[in-house]
Amino acid sequence: MNFSETAMLVPDESAAFEQWMDGELAEVERALDAWVPAGAPAGLGDAMRYGVLDGGKRLRPLLVLAACRAVGGAREAALRAAVAVELIHAYSLVHDDMPCMDNDVLRRGKPTVHVRHGEAQAMLAGDAMQALAFEVLTPEQGVEPRLQARLCALLARAAGHAGMAGGQAIDLASIGKPLDEQALRDMHSRKTGALLQASVLMGAACGRCTPPAWAALEDYGAAVGLAFQVVDDILDVTQESQTLGKTAGKDLVHNKPTYVSVLGLAAARREAAQLRTAAQAALARCGLHGTRTLAQLADMVVDRDS
Repeated sequence: MNFSETAMLVPDESAAFEQWMDGELAEVERALDAWVPAGAPAGLGDAMRYGVLDGGKRLRPLLVLAACRAVGGAREAALRAAVAVELIHAYSLVHDDMPCMDNDVLRRGKPTVHVRHGEAQAMLAGDAMQALAFEVLTPEQGVEPRLQARLCALLARAAGHAGMAGGQAIDLASIGKPLDEQALRDMHSRKTGALLQASVLMGAACGRCTPPAWAALEDYGAAVGLAFQVVDDILDVTQESQTLGKTAGKDLVHNKPTYVSVLGLAAARREAAQLRTAAQAALARCGLHGTRTLAQLADMVVDRDS
């Protein structure tokens, strides 16, 4: 990842952000390793662990934990939410890469799950990861039942027909068809943005958050979620597969509408910058005092090179 944006910060602030991020990433990885079962039957555990461990930016867990930090929330609930949202994201990638969808062979710098474990096992691994996400959110102790229900609702709505799955359906139906900017924004707000926005809100749900602060964090999450996809579209045409860890240029090959194909490269870059500004403005009006890490994550989303 590219952390050049931290050059604008004073050295102590930049170091503190990287230290925070390194510590959180390590804890999320330990939790995933502990909670994704190696012993699931008939090799299923191996396929699940292959699909989710040792790779990825873990941006969604970082957003959960940063939002929880901003509201002074419950740490155990937030860690479980961070793992759950990453499991949903990972399952979506496993299914998205399959021959019936995007038919990709490279993900996170290694062969995709269906290439390594076969199509049937990949399908089951994704199914099992989706179910495991909600199991992680509903422990017998440690998280209040009311909070469990709220976290499950936020995640389910973001992952389902109104969010990620619905956006993916629009994406598949749009291959080879012209989309205007509004239609493209709607698709990506669902396909990519909904889960990133839910990550922020799940973190916020773990603590105390006034209605105005919640609304501002919703706007922040929406802007960051869309910015992530705009930058993804830019990187797809400007970076090599080795840098990205996935197949570069595949959207063009598959004739998929993207922010670059609809707006052009320069305008897509301006759109990403405007979305960063919108995210920072939302944080400025949320009334919370612990949002600096969320602001730094928004910078990271836009300034990344992979």
